[in-house]
Amino acid sequence: MPDPRFIGLVHSLRSSAEAALGELSSPMVTRLARDGALARRTAERSLDLLEMLVDKTLGRLDATERDALMHARDEVRRRLAATAGDATRDGAPPADPDGDGTD
Repeated sequence: MPDPRFIGLVHSLRSSAEAALGELSSPMVTRLARDGALARRTAERSLDLLEMLVDKTLGRLDATERDALMHARDEVRRRLAATAGDATRDGAPPADPDGDGTD
């Protein structure tokens, strides 16, 4: 049985990244829209947390929890990659697509 708290955490992290990238309507979007670098860092921080959850929970989740986590991680990663060109134009360095700290 999936833990609703875990699913809620995963959805919260994904929503935070989506809001930072301007994909949701929220008060945070208005603030982050003024600072593209801050918005990108916020989304990257959410992705880092989702990736940490993948590592820390490996083999300990039921199928629903695992699917929700992997889908959220993959969607945030995809959206960050899709906005990498925008970040470069805003003066921020391009995203690290595989998250290992190398180019």
